[in-house]
Amino acid sequence: MEQGKGTSANAVNDDQPFDPLDMHHYRIERLPKRDQTPFEKWLAIIGAPLALIVFVLFAFVIDLPFLQNLDISRVVSAEAQKEFLRIGAEAFSRSNTYMLAIFLAGLILWITQAIPNYQTSLILIISLVLFNVLPEKQAYAQLGHPVMWLNIMSFVLASMLVETGVAKRFALWFILRFGRNASSIFLSFIVINLILSAFISATTAKAAILLPIFMVIAAIYGVRQGEGHKNFGRSIVLQNLLNINLGAGAFLTGSGANLLAAALIGGAIGGNIFFSDWLFAMLPIMVGLMLIGYLLAMRVFFPLAPEERIPQIPGGMDRLRTEYRKLGKIKPNEVKAIIIFAAILGLWATDRIHGISPTAVAFVGAIVALLPRIGIIRWNDVDIPWHLFLFSAGAYTLGAGLDITDLPSISVNAFFDHLGIGDQTEFWKIYLLLTGVMLFSALIFQSKTMRAMIFIPIAIGVANRFGYSVLSLALPVAFLIEHVYVFPFNSKPAALLYETDRYSMTDAFRFGITMMVIAWLLIIIAGETWFRFLGITPNGVFGLF
Repeated sequence: MEQGKGTSANAVNDDQPFDPLDMHHYRIERLPKRDQTPFEKWLAIIGAPLALIVFVLFAFVIDLPFLQNLDISRVVSAEAQKEFLRIGAEAFSRSNTYMLAIFLAGLILWITQAIPNYQTSLILIISLVLFNVLPEKQAYAQLGHPVMWLNIMSFVLASMLVETGVAKRFALWFILRFGRNASSIFLSFIVINLILSAFISATTAKAAILLPIFMVIAAIYGVRQGEGHKNFGRSIVLQNLLNINLGAGAFLTGSGANLLAAALIGGAIGGNIFFSDWLFAMLPIMVGLMLIGYLLAMRVFFPLAPEERIPQIPGGMDRLRTEYRKLGKIKPNEVKAIIIFAAILGLWATDRIHGISPTAVAFVGAIVALLPRIGIIRWNDVDIPWHLFLFSAGAYTLGAGLDITDLPSISVNAFFDHLGIGDQTEFWKIYLLLTGVMLFSALIFQSKTMRAMIFIPIAIGVANRFGYSVLSLALPVAFLIEHVYVFPFNSKPAALLYETDRYSMTDAFRFGITMMVIAWLLIIIAGETWFRFLGITPNGVFGLF
């Protein structure tokens, strides 16, 4: 395969043949950029004018009765009640109107990608200030949200894994030790994803670490760029995409969105959601889903032809052994990295005992890693995607606006009142509704953080309305945050792995939507069994929560 001439600073010299087993070809910056589909281009064109029209309509034209003449009895949030008393009923209703308009306009911009996501976030932040939904200090302070700091420290720690080579060494060693055939290679990536998820709070970082390894393996088994999609390529990329996200869902620290959801729930119950709580509840379920995904991919969606079950490049696995040997003997800095991460994981797992937050633990770990002479990594070697943090800051600011206006609870109450649903609705009907909406909302939302900001407060509001435990509804909803593997725009790892051109959007949809439905069924079954045992859903007997 010949590389395009002069297309990139990273382009391969045309005088040299393309080596499909060279891991450097699969670095993120070298992946070919996928052209937008006609539908995506159309969305980008109409996004900005549509967002502006929707904002004007909902802010100044359309009068929604449930937002007019609000009284304090309909306000649940303590912060919103304070705001109601401070500014009065009329101004509070107007703030809710502006909040809804800004939220809808921002959602359209995020989904259509009419402008970069970080620019949308900046527009949201200043809009909430200019329309007096949030005071300036509160709006701008979201850049210092504890979860933001956890993400920054996590990227420091992830960079430490990359720079020292610990993550690559572990992944290569595991594949070479246990990946004796095609089936065992896929199972090995399940274990690798789980272990990396326990240490790395950024799914994009995990994808960047693993992508060159599984792309080389795909090449060894006969998958080539520009030669069409083969089932081995489809399976190895889509299974890794699934497992990168499911692995994050197994741990409270698996992503910033998990921690944000836990913080929202903890604030509502006046307590904490601990690392061990989340681990007990979700690790078995996520491991089960990974194994189901493996079986469905290998036997139903992408069964391997006989020739795909054996290496197609003679000595291909020897190239991986060569890459592993290049790492040499384990170095002192690698030992330091392992010790730091073991200490971090130990402190995270015992947070119920010592009470130190995951953010504080990551803070200390990052400081140790950056210390001169003692540490492992220099600040200039840390890869922090600041545009992602600006994007997250906009989502957190939007969440603060939703909290101070109590728009989710007010909307929930109006919705149920309109349907004539009384306060005696059975728990399981509400459980099915909330978990289903949360899960399948991932098909249209681009941000896990946004989904947490929107649907966790809604679940809390519904629980308060119907008199159920906040944990019983909000926590199962939070457990579904990481199911973002169907469309390329659903998450950063999904967008990144789609650029590999190893599968089509149809492949991803068929496999992904099936896994989402199975995940919903499992969370329903868990609600009647495992979550009851743990004391999350009603009639629990274990009482962990």
